[in-house]
Amino acid sequence: MSYTMGIDIGTYETKGVLVDYKGLVIGEAKRKHKMLVPRPGWAEHRPEEDWWDDFCFVSKTILTESGIRPEDLKALATSAIGPCMLPVNSSGNPLMNGVLYGVDNRAEKEVRELTAEIGETLILNRCGNALTSQSVGPKILWFKRNCPELFEKTGKILSSTSFIVHRLTGQYVIDHYTAANFSPLYDVLKQNWTDELTDQIISLNKLPTLKWSNEIVGTISKKASKATGLLVGTPVTTGTIDAAAEALSVGVSNSGDMMMMYGSTIFIILKNSKRVVDPRLWYAPWLFEGEHASMAGLATSGTLTHWFKDQFAKELDEDKAIEILAEEAKKSPVGAKGLLMLPYFSGERTPIHDANAKGVFFGLNLTHNRGDMFRSMIEGIAYGTRHVTDTFSQLGQPPSTLFAVGGGTKNSLWTQATSDITGINQKVREKTIGASYGNAFIAALAIGHVKKEDISDWNPISKEITANPNATYAYNYNIFIELYEKTKELMSKL
Repeated sequence: MSYTMGIDIGTYETKGVLVDYKGLVIGEAKRKHKMLVPRPGWAEHRPEEDWWDDFCFVSKTILTESGIRPEDLKALATSAIGPCMLPVNSSGNPLMNGVLYGVDNRAEKEVRELTAEIGETLILNRCGNALTSQSVGPKILWFKRNCPELFEKTGKILSSTSFIVHRLTGQYVIDHYTAANFSPLYDVLKQNWTDELTDQIISLNKLPTLKWSNEIVGTISKKASKATGLLVGTPVTTGTIDAAAEALSVGVSNSGDMMMMYGSTIFIILKNSKRVVDPRLWYAPWLFEGEHASMAGLATSGTLTHWFKDQFAKELDEDKAIEILAEEAKKSPVGAKGLLMLPYFSGERTPIHDANAKGVFFGLNLTHNRGDMFRSMIEGIAYGTRHVTDTFSQLGQPPSTLFAVGGGTKNSLWTQATSDITGINQKVREKTIGASYGNAFIAALAIGHVKKEDISDWNPISKEITANPNATYAYNYNIFIELYEKTKELMSKL
């Protein structure tokens, strides 16, 4: 038999999966890690401990527990949270912790200054994206200004996936989908790095080589083989960001297909027939040459359930706490007895792009209990999600099919509230493993053992979440939108 492997490094956990060419899962492994928040508005990972050590542990565990011969593994693909900013020295060793994606808004000043210098319209036309907390370019400039001694030692600026692929193969590469988040350093029209908009950030030779996600970019080195248990010479693809691999795992392949990923954040990907440009959303070339995608994401989603559990449910069993909180919340009526929550606990990404936005519980009274608060939190996340889907509809890009994926799909309260509030039905595939499964499919694509459309055979539809036409959320949604508009100036003053 022959197999492919996919490994994904998420915000709180690394997962790996081994599959055969029919998509049957032969082995799985996972390992938890933490997101570091050294100060408000910052979010980091330790690249050695959280990325590389996790990867090695998961790959070794899968090989050992599955019992397959390493020579039967024909290709590997990996993904990770992103876009991240990691400076490494000339040997590829990290110079600091990895700065995470849009949940880290330390470069707010650089975002404003670069936007003023270059011009929002020019940035949008050339880069496909307005500069936001999701953009890597401003974070590199922040690093240059605030850590000049480390900047002088920098050989390359990598993203999380780039770091892992370099450890595996010795190659410095990045996929176009991830690179599009390096604004204003990536030109979406030329699909190449650019310093034409500004030359004050970094020399382009310090950025990785651009590749498509399904390209084989190298093979497992001797050093990597010892650390991972993988056979020397095993092909490795460019890889991508976790959300993109997750979208592929559930069948996002046609124009109008949308993925909604229920994870530490809500992340949405809509495959388009053409480039869609709007400052409220993100754009990137899709994983394969000639294809396009629009993206959106909330800054905090599943992260809030962890926060709530840790602060208000310490007495509950760690493994059952979220399930118990969800059951308490189901006893609360729709609308949580007039309690409304703004989920902006780390600022907000799309569509408001406001690093100063704050989390709010609004309407508390003495009748409210923990279940009401948990329900209002779930509903608040769903209101934020509707704000995004409404934005797509306003641009004439409503989803034709929505695929739900991620750990949050196991929370029926969350998924049903999302369908009821957005008015969109959601399809759930049989396998909700996520990005690691999508990576295994990318690896199989790269070596020619499957075609893109084969994902429906690998992962058939298992259920559909249907929007309740009688749900009474519209009134509260309007208050949700108005509440932010009326408090955003006060939020910035805090």
